[in-house]
Amino acid sequence: MIVVGSVLGFYLDTILFENAHTSIGFHIISFLIGVLLMILVLKISKNTGRTLAKYGREGNLKRMETNVLVNQGAYKYMRHPMHLGLLFLPLSFAFLIGSPSFILFIASGEIIFMLIMIKFMEEPEAIKKFGKDYIEYKNRLPWFCFKIHCLKELLK
Repeated sequence: MIVVGSVLGFYLDTILFENAHTSIGFHIISFLIGVLLMILVLKISKNTGRTLAKYGREGNLKRMETNVLVNQGAYKYMRHPMHLGLLFLPLSFAFLIGSPSFILFIASGEIIFMLIMIKFMEEPEAIKKFGKDYIEYKNRLPWFCFKIHCLKELLK
């Protein structure tokens, strides 16, 4: 998605944003925003990955697999904290490469696509895997939580 988004973004930039695409000031500001967003994405992924590794496994499982429903760390406030971080990956990359079309249009489409994947693939898979426990968890918690205490836990 990121490679295709980059190519399409650069193509659309030549048509829609000729001046911004060549402006060094835009690229410097865009790059700095991209670095900050990428740091957040990596920090969220690291923290949530550690939580999953610590609490999401019983027995001998392959790396990155879970067999226990996790409700510690950021997972006690929201169902998909790792995905929250990953949603900003296309946007951070778009800012890093300085493509206005990627920033304004393509990253938004990729974020919507990821949300659809969570709704129609991730959630049903979790229900199948954890059953009633996940349904109760789902009824208690939102997908994402943007309250200060939730974000602090996410970025710990």
